[in-house]
Amino acid sequence: MELRDYVSYDALGLAELVAKRAVTADEVINAGRRAVERVNPAINAVVETWADEAPASSPDQRSGGNFAGVPFLVKDLGITRAGRPNELGSRLARGLVAASDSTLMSRFRQEGFVPIGRTTTPEFAISTTTEGVATGATRNPWALERSAGGSSGGAGAAVAAGIVPVAHATDGGGSIRVPASVNGLFGLKPTRGRVSNGPAVDEVWSGLAVQLGVSRTVRDSAALLDAVQGGGIGEPYYTAAPQESFLSKVEQDPGKLRIGFMPNPLSGVRTSAPVAAALAAVAQLCDQLGHDVEDVTPDIGVSWEAFVFANTQLFTVNTTAWIDAVSAAVGRPATTDYLEPATMAVYTYGRKVSGLDLLGALDVRNKVARAIGAYFETFDILLTPTLPQLPSLIGTYNQGQSELDGPGWVDKVFSNSPFTALANVSGIPAMSVPLSTDPVTGLPVGSQFFAGFGREDLLFSVAGQLERAQPWINRRPTVWAGA
Repeated sequence: MELRDYVSYDALGLAELVAKRAVTADEVINAGRRAVERVNPAINAVVETWADEAPASSPDQRSGGNFAGVPFLVKDLGITRAGRPNELGSRLARGLVAASDSTLMSRFRQEGFVPIGRTTTPEFAISTTTEGVATGATRNPWALERSAGGSSGGAGAAVAAGIVPVAHATDGGGSIRVPASVNGLFGLKPTRGRVSNGPAVDEVWSGLAVQLGVSRTVRDSAALLDAVQGGGIGEPYYTAAPQESFLSKVEQDPGKLRIGFMPNPLSGVRTSAPVAAALAAVAQLCDQLGHDVEDVTPDIGVSWEAFVFANTQLFTVNTTAWIDAVSAAVGRPATTDYLEPATMAVYTYGRKVSGLDLLGALDVRNKVARAIGAYFETFDILLTPTLPQLPSLIGTYNQGQSELDGPGWVDKVFSNSPFTALANVSGIPAMSVPLSTDPVTGLPVGSQFFAGFGREDLLFSVAGQLERAQPWINRRPTVWAGA
């Protein structure tokens, strides 16, 4: 299969070719591997490839799920493949090998995906850029001097550059939506409890973190969520599946919606001019599509300072426990010999967070979830920028790490991405939609849409409407596997 043909299909399109026997699964998988060879030297999105992964052997190419024969990349964190390294973007975890497939990995494989490698992530996912010491900077395919975002930066860059049509990603504070925004992709963060994190863990970051992926088309993400949703054995949460598939919602008109538009973050900092202009145009598009759009400042139940402080406690204490577990597993100490300055600062602060502190942070989580739930009693959607600014230049985001303590680093992360964490704390679904391009730099600008708890169906319906009204599929970055 030629690369120029391979990159012209989304994941469902490739699977359909395999099902119709227009190509073999092996031909598609080999095209994905060639795509890695062609563009990864420029963007540094793939840590390693797995040459011995192959489609499930079957005389019927159509068996194995809706994505049978489609190459797939998994983030080096949050998901495990038996016998494969799971190094968490860190020198501390170097050589750590997974003993078994996680529930989510099993579901991806049951659906027919063939995992051909793992993508880069910042150390322990504690950043919204992917420029770690262990693997180096991952570069944006639209502008190599720019960040590919994080923490799923490798996934975002790989999909944007055409290596694979969809890739696994995680989101604890925006890590699906941020790389989707800066790389010109669609990315949806599911409702808390929609996708299993098991069996090794139940909650990740006290319920803040979820998993799914990034894609070039809305329908791929919808079908992906259809494939993997639902709890595993002993799951602490259960979010009921919709009566109709998420994929079916992509083609359904959402009807007239009441959309609240918040162009500036609650932090008090104003959104940059290029992003503000892009989002104003998106709000106008929503109005033209028949929706009622009005400016809002939602009540989140607590002050912005209390919101960030609670996230700091949840973020740091969970990361500290995670680092201690990895340290014990690999036999290396959690020191500056193996951890970056920001990670070390987070780790040190997390050791000071008490059980009472943690309960207080969880109380804030509850207040925010209740307040946001009240918002969605009146409005159907909340529209914000995904990020308040264009992606940073490589090398700038991590400057000054050594001077920051744990709260200082978390504050820096929230300053760079002040919109996204609202969905993580409240547990609601949110998506970044690649509707805009900055006319000066040519960089993608994502628009973020939130919906009420369990309403991914509504988001996919809105996303499908927007994709039809303002298609993005034919936009191409500077680095493109099919070029």
